[in-house]
Amino acid sequence: MGDKTFTSIYSISQALKIAKEKGLDLVEINSKVNPSICKILEYKKFLYEQRKKNKYLRSRQEKINTKEIRLSPYTGDHDLEFKINNAKKFLKSKEKVKFTILFKGRSIIYKDQGEILMLKCAKSLEKEGKVDNMPLMDGKKMIMVVSPKNKK
Repeated sequence: MGDKTFTSIYSISQALKIAKEKGLDLVEINSKVNPSICKILEYKKFLYEQRKKNKYLRSRQEKINTKEIRLSPYTGDHDLEFKINNAKKFLKSKEKVKFTILFKGRSIIYKDQGEILMLKCAKSLEKEGKVDNMPLMDGKKMIMVVSPKNKK
């Protein structure tokens, strides 16, 4: 038994009567419009098809992982270069990179050095990715997120 969509407008009682005659269910598709949109179909089959469709859509979604790279306000040039090269590898493999600087103790007074480090990272990675969030303080942490560029 296939589903039946009516192009003309029936009242709810008429639609229920038609559904009972055919041995099917009256399913409300959209309740936000007036009059609401309903279909006469097998409800179990409808649910099965919805689940199947949702499963297919989830499998087609692109899953993006986030890699975290930790820095300190005192990170040297060679260490920074090494971490930027790792970030480039992550971005090429379609993963987001989250740079984090944790300010411990009195190092919180060097926020400007931390921000300069983050901006150096952003400048070095502008070919491979784009900065989602500019350096932002979150308590004692400074965070910046870089996501891969879409090359189509």
